[in-house]
Amino acid sequence: MDKKLGVYICSGCGIGDAIDTEKLARVAARECKAPLCKVHPFLCGEEGIAAVRMDVADGAVNTLIVAACSPRAKSEVFSFDPGATILERVNLREHVSWSHKAKDEDTQMLAEDYLRMGVVKARKSEPLEPVSEAVSKKLLVVGGGITGISAALAAADAGYEVALVEKEAKLGGFVATLKQRFPALAPYTEPAGDGFQAKIDAASYHSKIQVFKSARILRTAGQPGMFDVTIETPEATSEIRAGAIVLATGWKPYDASRLGHLGYGASPDVVTNVEFERLAAAGKIVRPSDGKPAGSVLFVQCAGSRDQEHLSYCSSVCCMATLKHATYIREQNPDAQVFIVYKDMRTPGLYERFYRAAQDHPLNFLTKGEVTSVAVTAEGKLAVQVRETLIGEAIQMRVDLVVLATGMAPASADGEAIRALEDAEIRCVKSESEGQRAEAARTVEQLKIHKGSEILNLTYRQGPDLPVLKYGFPDSHFVCFPYETRRTGIYAAGAVRAPMDAQRAEEDAWGAALKAIQSVELAERGQAVHPRAGDTSFPSFFLQRCTQCKRCTEECPFGTLDEDEKGTPKPNPYRCRRCGICMGSCPERIVSFKNYSVDMIASMIKAIEVPEEDEEKPRVLVFMCENDAYPALDLAGYNRLQYDPSVRVIPLRCLGSLNIVWIADALSRGIDGVMLIGCKYGDDYQCHFVRGSELANRRLENVKETLQRLQLETGRLQLTELAIHEYGKLPELIGGFMERIREMGPNPYKGF
Repeated sequence: MDKKLGVYICSGCGIGDAIDTEKLARVAARECKAPLCKVHPFLCGEEGIAAVRMDVADGAVNTLIVAACSPRAKSEVFSFDPGATILERVNLREHVSWSHKAKDEDTQMLAEDYLRMGVVKARKSEPLEPVSEAVSKKLLVVGGGITGISAALAAADAGYEVALVEKEAKLGGFVATLKQRFPALAPYTEPAGDGFQAKIDAASYHSKIQVFKSARILRTAGQPGMFDVTIETPEATSEIRAGAIVLATGWKPYDASRLGHLGYGASPDVVTNVEFERLAAAGKIVRPSDGKPAGSVLFVQCAGSRDQEHLSYCSSVCCMATLKHATYIREQNPDAQVFIVYKDMRTPGLYERFYRAAQDHPLNFLTKGEVTSVAVTAEGKLAVQVRETLIGEAIQMRVDLVVLATGMAPASADGEAIRALEDAEIRCVKSESEGQRAEAARTVEQLKIHKGSEILNLTYRQGPDLPVLKYGFPDSHFVCFPYETRRTGIYAAGAVRAPMDAQRAEEDAWGAALKAIQSVELAERGQAVHPRAGDTSFPSFFLQRCTQCKRCTEECPFGTLDEDEKGTPKPNPYRCRRCGICMGSCPERIVSFKNYSVDMIASMIKAIEVPEEDEEKPRVLVFMCENDAYPALDLAGYNRLQYDPSVRVIPLRCLGSLNIVWIADALSRGIDGVMLIGCKYGDDYQCHFVRGSELANRRLENVKETLQRLQLETGRLQLTELAIHEYGKLPELIGGFMERIREMGPNPYKGF
């Protein structure tokens, strides 16, 4: 592309009051060699943007540098065809004029550096050409319970074809086996009737839904828009092409055999809540041991839940299930005694009315406490020991039947752990040394993954199913993208994603179906899904220099890359989220995007003017994640928070895309320090690209070792985790780092 550069500087919104825009224009013309440069008092107004569009239409410019407000603002106004026009936004408002002293020398230098960096980035960019292949808009829904049926109906009613796969011989899942469901209508004091059969029938006979029953998925290959799925049923093996997948495989009861201290397995009269539901649905509620009616029933809440030795989380439905079961008992035997021992009763929203109704019944006894043991007495009763009750004393109750409210475990498979197990098993056989074989054997023992539990059977290098969190739920960004998994185009919904009741699972299914539809529509246009939704860039690999180190394949959080037998990466562009983590992981720097590359960021660093040592003006480079940290800095500017003007900010798609060569480049140029500010990661908050901040932190340790070899203080480098709402901390964080840099003195490489 023959680039025709145009620089457009806005002086509105206080920008012209804080900096000399005419001087800035001269920097663009003389230093940056921009043939066209204009200053406008209101660039986003009708007159201002019309002038820019006229220059583009006349062919005067095709590479635009818009120096105005944040690139996160006015994106619809400053919108041009990315295939024909290059656009680079320079943030003069939030990051310069609103956050620094007006008409100050340092503020002016900051604006000029940002302009130089923007021009360099635009010069290094190329127009974007989205990947373009024929995609399927058919959706695959795995699981024929209430979640899967709801997702299939939602997508089909929106006009999309659906393949619905169910492993059992009939649709309905667990909800179809229920005697009754939780209250659904006012006054919310009585269980609801079924009402689910109508939805099962609707899915079974919908013209756009193809149902596979008694089925399993043998293989899922390809990428979003082009998933090639092999489905086996007793009648035949079928091949379908799907654009996106909704995983709705539901849940399974927690293994009650691990609850021997609560009497399970010691007596047939100790049953789980699921077994009790089936007992009630079958007819009379009786003691399994002798078939006699149960005159007294005790329910143990959180049986194995909220317990670090079992399920550490709350399954959200157990309390409501127990209250419903109490009504079953009342229907059959109004005089029966019902005891409910709970840690806490959790009945959110209008379900509280159902709780109150059960609480008000004179023969329902509810007490806070912890059941420590269940034993069989000589006369065949069950003796239940309870401690930490509301009266502060340990008590014993003798009952006919004990029901354990066991929690919900997701019906999922950990693909990455299965792959790790397979690799370890191979090492056990192929390793040459005894020590390596022993280490591999220990790995196999530690993983303890049940092989054969695969659901999707993906052909991904990173494993045959979705990665899961430590609780077994498919990994997702629970803060921003609740249906997301770490496999692009595959969305989890219902109880496989998080513990929930049937009503919430229906709503969850609608959300996942909409996300799946969004995925196929974006795939058709060659665009990325969230968080960089609409992005048409994609990574290219200069494979001639690839050393088959496999770091890009292993570190990509989304399984974008497969590999051949030598370890050479095989890109699947439709799986890519455009985070650039592969770019940051590559020691040979063979990965790049047309508008984001190692060379581009390195050139931006070189565009920063570094004052001489005697000028006593330090320079610090700040790499900021564009998802939390950069918008937080925008918010700081919006709130007119002032911070040190010595810093120069470069936004990164993800902190995981940081290539350590940039830090070396910065320090070798005389930059006095480097800050990295990215998303928080872990269980309480998550990186938008799952592992970016974690990977950056790991790489930083290697950089610190390099600094020590260069005899540079490791204190010149700092990584900080920041949530978007913590923007108020930024001035203090930056100020504290600058204070440390000034104490250490100038970078000894300054001037070289």
